[in-house]
This record gives sequence, structure tokens and C-alpha cells, in this order.
Amino acid sequence: MWYVAGALVVLLCGLLAAVAVYDSSRFVTVSYRISDRRIRGRVRLILLADLHNRQYGAGNAKLLQAIRAQKPDLILCAGDMVTSVKEQDQTPAEELLRTLAGEFPVCFTDGNHEQRIFSDPQAYGDKAERLRRCLQESGIRYLQNESVHFPSLGLRVYGLCLPEDTYRKLLRPCFSPKQLESLAGKVIRDDYVLLLAHNPDFFETYAAWGADLTLSGHLHGGIVRLPFVGGVLSTSLRLFPKYDGGLFEKDGRRMVVSRGMGSHTIPIRLFNPAELVVIDLVPKEEDKTDDGAGSKAGSL
Repeated sequence: MWYVAGALVVLLCGLLAAVAVYDSSRFVTVSYRISDRRIRGRVRLILLADLHNRQYGAGNAKLLQAIRAQKPDLILCAGDMVTSVKEQDQTPAEELLRTLAGEFPVCFTDGNHEQRIFSDPQAYGDKAERLRRCLQESGIRYLQNESVHFPSLGLRVYGLCLPEDTYRKLLRPCFSPKQLESLAGKVIRDDYVLLLAHNPDFFETYAAWGADLTLSGHLHGGIVRLPFVGGVLSTSLRLFPKYDGGLFEKDGRRMVVSRGMGSHTIPIRLFNPAELVVIDLVPKEEDKTDDGAGSKAGSL
């Protein structure tokens, strides 16, 4: 019987390897709908996070096609579009950003990889200079602990650059609303407040500070996902992360966590394809759902 068991193990490993190859080479589109009385008119957002210089087709043609098909009003980049590896070419991310900025308004904030590049330019060659030039020349709104106001939409978008120690491995550090306020200032309450914050671990802090909707990434969906369990391993090397991907709510505040568009150190995904996230913000009076939020997903 040992050879039967051995054959089953080999078959299972082969199937898992095939799924990993498949999931690591594709992305799905996931949609959410959120309503609030302060939102003026329908607004369609695209959330991009954790691209890590990944390309889907030459020049990211497949990704661009999927984004254009959604006809977004605003593109929001929540960090780690590039990877802090000196030898890795970041041209794919730069070209994607330039193309998107030529067609849509784009807001951008740092993830931990951009922060490393900007904080230590000597270690990463010309990466910091190139990325900064790309953002400036493209007219992308680069939000470093600041906000941009869209009065016609009733929307204010903040970009949070988290302290380096909030990305520590294994142990979860503290990050309080007071610390957030010291970085980004007091929240302006007249409009619907959207916060780009790369690390979702601090959802309670973002909500207490006053973010109506937080958009995050960073955890890559837990890399491997199990049915009824969710993500297995965070990028901080903690098991079964709480905010691994999807829509979360606390005291009327919400957070959408992208499972990311790429990968880096552990370059596999299992039962966890990359995600292009679409978010529709609608005025409360136009919303037809009971709770003002919903989601659906489709594969591309």
C-alpha cells in the first residue's frame, strides 16, 4: 500500500504545483460598492497595490485593457508598485504609471519598498531618482502624509507613509491614532475621507483617526489561501493574518485590502490569484442595497 500512498502524494503535489503556476500567472477583478451621504455622484475607483514590477502581457497590455474596460474616475496606488531590489528593472512599473496618468487622474503613496528606495538612494542606485521623476513628469499626485481634495466628488484622499518600524517582521508593532495624526494631521471631516495606507494591520488606528474608507495591500492575500481559513502567511512572516484581503468594517468605517498584483520574495500564489480592485462609491440616496456595501468577483 505504500506505493499507492506515494503515488497519491506525488499526484497531489503535482496538482498543487499546477494550481500555483496558474494562480501565479493571472489576476482577477474584484468589485465593491460603498455608499455614503457625503459622496456627490457616482465615483469609480481602481485600487492598485503590490505590483512589484509585474507585467501582464507586453507593456502590461492585459492589465491596461482590464483597467480601461472599467472606465475609472480615479486610479489609487497604495504602495509597492516597485521592488527594492537594486538589480530588478522597475521600467514596467514606471511605464504603467506613465500610461495610466496620461488617461486618468492618479494618486500614489509609498509602500515599504518605495520607502526603502527613497530613504537609502545610495543602496539602490538611480531607482529613487527615476521613480520620483516618473511621478513628477506624469503629473501623478504623490501623497506623502498629505491629502488631495476632490470637491466635486465630495472626496478627500490622504496618502500615509508609515514609519519603517511598522513593517517589522514577526512581532506586530504599535501605531496609535496620535502617531497617525502627527504624520498626516487632523482629519478634515466635511468630505468622505479615503486613506491610502499600505499596511492593513492598523485598521483600528485608521478608523479611530477618522478614515471612512482605508485602502491597503502589503499582505499579498496571505500568499497561500485555504478554504474557510483564508491567508496562511503575511509578508511580515506572521501566520493567518487577520486582514489578508477583502472588505472589513469597524464602527461604520471600512477597509478594502487588495491581495496585490504581483509578488517578490516568495514568488508563488496558491488558491490566491492577483487582484485588480474596483470600488464604486455612490451617494446614499442612490444606493439600492440594504447595508451600503457589497462585493463580487470575476476572473480575467
